[in-house]
Amino acid sequence: MEHFLNKVKNALQKGLPGMDAQYKMAPVNRQKTDLESRNTLNYRQSAVIILFCCDENNHIYIPLIVRKTYKGAHSGQVSFPGGKFEEQDESLENTALRECFEEIGINAIEILGPLTELYIPVSGFKVQPYVAFCNTPNPLLTPQEREVESLLKLKVTDLLKDEIVKEGSVKLSSHTKMTVPYFEVENHQVWGATAMMLNELKHLLK
Repeated sequence: MEHFLNKVKNALQKGLPGMDAQYKMAPVNRQKTDLESRNTLNYRQSAVIILFCCDENNHIYIPLIVRKTYKGAHSGQVSFPGGKFEEQDESLENTALRECFEEIGINAIEILGPLTELYIPVSGFKVQPYVAFCNTPNPLLTPQEREVESLLKLKVTDLLKDEIVKEGSVKLSSHTKMTVPYFEVENHQVWGATAMMLNELKHLLK
């Protein structure tokens, strides 16, 4: 784990793959929004955490949450632990840490660094992803009952495989479907903003 984390830290310091990597996993009809124009948009700040954990077999994995079904833009989707910025957080990094504890019960965390921020037009959020690792070996993940339907564990070795990337139809509403690229994780489609952030991480690790 220590060797892997040192490689991640070094990669983060050298510079990020950025939007080019993100948009390789973007829905076909999504237009690029550059960093400068994002600052003029009416957005809500939020943060997510991409957390490296080590399981009982010393496999490094990233926890993902399957959100419950609700009346909202991201109902039932797979995402990283995260949420909107609140004043008491004082920083987006603290938002990511708070949400991680609330949604999966993990707070023994060290932040390694940020990835490229991403604007989500459908919900009006600008998301700051943070890469981090869990200091507790084989941590107990506790999904929040109110928001989390289930948890997935994406092994880093699987993330780096080409065959994890597929293309198919996703349901946007009862009457609307869209063809998108996605990561297949435990028979779930990880697409949209989560896939875009995950792909930047994949490029970084490679």
